[in-house]
Order: sequence, then structure tokens, then C-alpha cells
Amino acid sequence: MTRLDGNRIYLRPHEMRDKAVIFAGSAEPEGGRLTGTQGTFTMAQIEAYIDRNSTDDSRAGWVICTLDDTVVGEVVINQIDTDNRSANIRIGMFDPQYFGKGYGTEAMRLALDYGFGVLRLHRISLGVYDFNPRAIHVYENKLGFRREGVLRDALLWDGDYHDEIIMSLLEHEWRGD
Repeated sequence: MTRLDGNRIYLRPHEMRDKAVIFAGSAEPEGGRLTGTQGTFTMAQIEAYIDRNSTDDSRAGWVICTLDDTVVGEVVINQIDTDNRSANIRIGMFDPQYFGKGYGTEAMRLALDYGFGVLRLHRISLGVYDFNPRAIHVYENKLGFRREGVLRDALLWDGDYHDEIIMSLLEHEWRGD
């Protein structure tokens, strides 16, 4: 894994020094809701996750850092299938104070460039819950993802079921061919 530099943020591989901020981010309620994360994690699980990110060939993950080196989230390309040149991507911001500032959009652009360029993927997909219109807008209107379908009532959150919208982006769509 390598560092990816953007205009307002950069992505770098997870490091053990990130464990406290990742641990805190994993317990942040709004971020958990937006990603559908219902479990809680121990520090040992966070440490194992960081170790796995550096050794698992089926994933490429980074923490999202502002230019002043503040870790604000993470973006991960996972489920990499080299035979079919496809993968999944996910993103999470660790604190609501960093929502809506464009950091996530820029991080996704850097990760998508890496996925299509370095990893030579043809297709990258994601899932987003129907109660997250801000993310849906970014995925469709700023990044070019297209809706493929809906997993109906895929998430039970606070007693209510929510649909998961499945989206994907193909290499030629990203490149503008």
C-alpha cells in the first residue's frame, strides 16, 4: 500500500498508531448508523483489523488524513476478486464534525483512481442505506456510480427496516470513455 495525495486530504495505510482514533470512530453513533454498524469492537479487534489491512491481498485500505495529519476516517477497497477484476468499496468518517466537508468525496476519488489504475479493476460496487441521501447524491452525482438494485429491508435499525441500495461503477465510466 502506498500514500495517495489529494488536494485537501491524503490517504495512507493504517498504522498501529491509528488504533485509538479508529476505536473511537467505531463507537461514534452517527457514523455507525450511516454504515449500518451495529456491533461494538474491542481494542484487540481494532489492532487485529489494522494488522489484517497490511497483510490481506483481498483488500486495500487507508486512513483519511487532513493536510495537518488529523485522521478523520477510512476508505477500504475490499472483496477484491482478481479473476473478475471486481471489488467493493466502503468509506466511514470517524466524527460528524468532518461530515459534509468534501473529505469523503476526495478520498473516494483517490481510492477509485487506485482501484481502476493500480489494481486494474473493471468494476467497483458499494451499498448505501436509503436513509443516507447525502451519500447517495455523492455516489451518483459526483462519482458516477449507477444504481443496480435494492436489497429490500436489508438493515434493521432501531426497530425499523431499511433498504440497501446497490451501486457500481465500471472502469470506462470512471475514465469517461
